[in-house]
Amino acid sequence: MACRTVRDKNDLVRLVRTPEGEIHVDPTGKQSGRGSYLCRTLDCLRAAQKRKSLDRAFKAPIPAETWARLEEQLAMSD
Repeated sequence: MACRTVRDKNDLVRLVRTPEGEIHVDPTGKQSGRGSYLCRTLDCLRAAQKRKSLDRAFKAPIPAETWARLEEQLAMSD
């Protein structure tokens, strides 16, 4: 999404916006909702934040507390 590097799906982490509007890391890759994939690095997440690519992918602005939670979840999934 952010760095536009082509990788195997297993090397990426899926972020999902649930039908309730929550955005979080989907470790199973099968949760229902609108999904988007990022590299498993904090740099890629920060690039997505800077470029607002996840805002466009999820068709909704992402609040600052959600960015912080995503960064924490991504750091734990490494």
